[in-house]
Amino acid sequence: MADSPLLSVRDLRVSFGKDQNEVLHGVSFDIGHNEILGIVGESGSGKSVTSLAIMGLLSGRHTKVSGTAEFDGEDLLQADKKTLRGLRGNHLSMIFQEPMSALNPSMKCGRQVAETLRLHLGLDRKKAKERVIELFEQVKLPRPKQIYSSYPHQISGGQMQRVMIAMAIGCKPKLLIADEPTTALDVTVQKEIMELLKSLQQETGMSILFISHDLSLVSEIADRVMVMFRGDVKESGNVSDIFLSPEDDYTRALLAARPQMDQRLKLLPTVESISNGTYKPQKISLTQRAQTHKALYTRPPLLEVRRLHKSYVSKVGVFGKRKEVRAVDGVSFAIYEGETVGLVGESGCGKSTLGKTIMQLEQPTSGSIRFRGKDITLLSKDDIRRLRKDIQLIFQDPYSSLNPRIMVGSAIEEAMTVHGVGPTEAARREKVHHLLDRVGLGRDFYYRYPHELSGGQRQRVGIARTICLSPKLIVCDESVSALDISVQAQVLNLLNELKEDFGFTYLFISHDLAVVKYMSDQLLVMEEGKLVEVGDADEIYANPGKAYTKKLINSIPKGLKGENTP
Repeated sequence: MADSPLLSVRDLRVSFGKDQNEVLHGVSFDIGHNEILGIVGESGSGKSVTSLAIMGLLSGRHTKVSGTAEFDGEDLLQADKKTLRGLRGNHLSMIFQEPMSALNPSMKCGRQVAETLRLHLGLDRKKAKERVIELFEQVKLPRPKQIYSSYPHQISGGQMQRVMIAMAIGCKPKLLIADEPTTALDVTVQKEIMELLKSLQQETGMSILFISHDLSLVSEIADRVMVMFRGDVKESGNVSDIFLSPEDDYTRALLAARPQMDQRLKLLPTVESISNGTYKPQKISLTQRAQTHKALYTRPPLLEVRRLHKSYVSKVGVFGKRKEVRAVDGVSFAIYEGETVGLVGESGCGKSTLGKTIMQLEQPTSGSIRFRGKDITLLSKDDIRRLRKDIQLIFQDPYSSLNPRIMVGSAIEEAMTVHGVGPTEAARREKVHHLLDRVGLGRDFYYRYPHELSGGQRQRVGIARTICLSPKLIVCDESVSALDISVQAQVLNLLNELKEDFGFTYLFISHDLAVVKYMSDQLLVMEEGKLVEVGDADEIYANPGKAYTKKLINSIPKGLKGENTP
C-alpha cells in the first residue's frame, strides 16, 4: 500500500429531504493503491449512498453532501460537473447492483460498451468494436462476437453482469466501485464474478471498493473491511482481524446470522438476540434428526411427482424450425407431511418451472402429480381453484405481489374471503390481527400500505397472507434471496416456528445452498431439467455424489471462522 491513499474520505455526511434527515453521519475511510476495500452492512446502512456520493451521483434541491473525498489530489465533493465527467469512466468507474436496469434494453450490448469507449477514449467505430470484443474475452464471456450483437434480455444475468464489468474496466480506471455486483446471481456464477474481479485487479493494479451485505463473500475478495450500520462506521480493519476477532456486537451478529455448513442449529442467531445477549445456541443432534425423519417417513407421502415433463416449443419466423426446450425432464420425487424439501440448482435448471407446475400455474406436458393420493393434473378449473387453499406460494418479492393501493390487513383478509375462511368479516379481521402478531409485525400493521414497510416486513406480510388459509403444502420460491443476512435469519426462524406450530410442509426453492441446507430434511439437486441427486441434505453436503453438486457446494462463500461465531 502506498504512503498516500488513492481515495481518502473524511467526515462524509449526506442529508435528504426538506427536514435534512441525515443518513450518513461523518463516514471516514481510505483506499490504497492496488487495494480492495469491502464495505459491509444491511439495507439502509449507507453503503450505496456512500458510493453514489463519491461518484457525484447524488443530486436534488433537498440533498446535502458535506465532507471531503480526495481522489488523486482532487476533492470529488467540490469538483464541478465537467471535472467529474472527465474522471468518471476514465479514472473512476462503477458496477451497479442490477445490470438489467443499468443496461439500456433497446441497445445491443456491444454498442453500449463501445459508446463509452468512443466518448472517453475517442476511438473510431471499428477500433471501439475491436476493443469491446477484447474486453468481452477478458471478462470471459462466451461467444463475444455474438453477445456484441445481442440485446440484454437475450443473455443471462451472469453474462449481463460481465458486460457491465467490461464497460466499467474499458478505460482502465484507477478505482472501481462494485455495488452488490453478485446479489441476485447463482453461487457458481457469483464465484466466477468474484474470481474475475480479483484477477482483473491483480492484472491491472486498480483499486476496488466492494459493497455487499454478505461478510463471507467479502472475506474472499477484500484486503480490508469496513462494517456500516445506520450511517455509521461500526468498525474497520484487516479481513482476518474483523472475521476472527470482531470487536463490535453488530459485526459478531452479522457473522453469526448466516447458516453454518458444519452444524445444524434449531434457531439462527439474529442481530437483536446477539446484541442483547439472549441468544443461546441449540444444536440439533444426529439422533434427534434421525428420530424426526423416522416419524416423517413412516407415513404416506403428501405429494408424489412421477415422471414429470414440461416442455416449451419455440419457433423463429413463419418458416422457422421448431425448437423444444425441456424445462422439466422426467422428474420423480415425494414430499412427506411435515417435511422441508430443498430444491437447488443454477438459474435455468427448471426449479421455478417445477414449482409452478406443482402449483398448477403451468400444465405439465406429461407425467403425474399426486396430492393426497389424487392426480391434480386431471382436475377441472373449479377443483384447481379449491386446491389453491391447500397448496400456497410465498413469492420472492412480496412487494410486486401486493396491491400498493390496498392496506396490508385488507390484502390478507381478501385471500380469506375468496376461499371462504371465517364465518364473518369480524372473525376474519380478528384472525388477521392474530396472524400479524404471530409473524412478528403487530396489529397496527393492518392499516399500513406496502410502501411503508421494509423488505423483511413485506416478506412477513407475504407469509401471513399464505398461512391465513392453513395450507398443507407451501412452495417457497427464492423467498429469502433478496433479504439482508440478519432479516433472512429472522424469516427462516419464523418459517421453522410456523412449521412446528401448524404442521406445514415446505418445498424450499433457492440458489443459496447454505440456506437450503439449514432448512431441509431432503435435498433435490436439479440440472438442465433433471434431478441429478436426491437424498438426505446433510449426507449430500458431506459427500456429494455428482460433480455438479460438488461444484455447487464448493461455490458457497466459506468466509473465515473465529471464536465469536456460534
